[in-house]
Amino acid sequence: MTTPQARVLIIAGSDSGGGAGIQADIKAVTMLGGFATTAITAITVQNTLGVSGVWPVPINAVTDQMKAVLADIGADTVKTGMLGTAPLVEAVAETLSEHAPGLARVIDPVMVATSGHRLVDEKAVGAIRAELVPRARLVTPNAPEAEVLTGKAVETLDGQRRAADRLLELGAHGVLVKGGHIPGARIHDVLQTTTGEWIFEAPRIETRATHGTGCTLASAIAALLAQGVSLPEAVERGREYLFGAIQNAKGFGKGHGPVHHGWLLDKDD
Repeated sequence: MTTPQARVLIIAGSDSGGGAGIQADIKAVTMLGGFATTAITAITVQNTLGVSGVWPVPINAVTDQMKAVLADIGADTVKTGMLGTAPLVEAVAETLSEHAPGLARVIDPVMVATSGHRLVDEKAVGAIRAELVPRARLVTPNAPEAEVLTGKAVETLDGQRRAADRLLELGAHGVLVKGGHIPGARIHDVLQTTTGEWIFEAPRIETRATHGTGCTLASAIAALLAQGVSLPEAVERGREYLFGAIQNAKGFGKGHGPVHHGWLLDKDD
């Protein structure tokens, strides 16, 4: 078996505000010891107040980026984010199957920005369900995304567990249904795999620094998996990193602000 080298290929959109998307992904992967490469799927015009424009990258340009990276640098895991259309989802899935068939995939089914702006169309949701959920090492939906993917209500811990069950039935090898959107003083994240279940719990942090939290967590987990860390440990350590980034947010912007990806560096000062 090849020794993991911590390489993470990120296939996602760009966030001009720096808090989510490719920018958050690169920061999280780097902070957790990984090497980030990218295939940019879209350029978004956004800040902490919302998304005011989305410019898709041509599909051939996305897949050519993937092929160039895989042919030379290689990857240990791939992490997907914003994939706005069904043809793009299908092209990404086909390219991965052809050029990296055994690569562990962390699928973050990005559907709606923190500001509420919808980032994918209905056909893309079906394509994610059919083309990317099966064989994924981990799928990381929040509660609303899990509802869309499974058709099941996700309003309680039991709802999270049912949605995770359904995504495993669809062929995922692991599912992390996040509970940040579910009201309550404590947040529960449910990890299910084909071999077990883990429930992670933490107090809710009252903050407006929530932009890019999903991207950050998925990329942190991908970086750890790329170093040979087990999935439950990667989720636990990824959550710890994210909570530190939220707690140490700098307060940038007037809306949903970014987390502080570099907070671990502050500890060394």
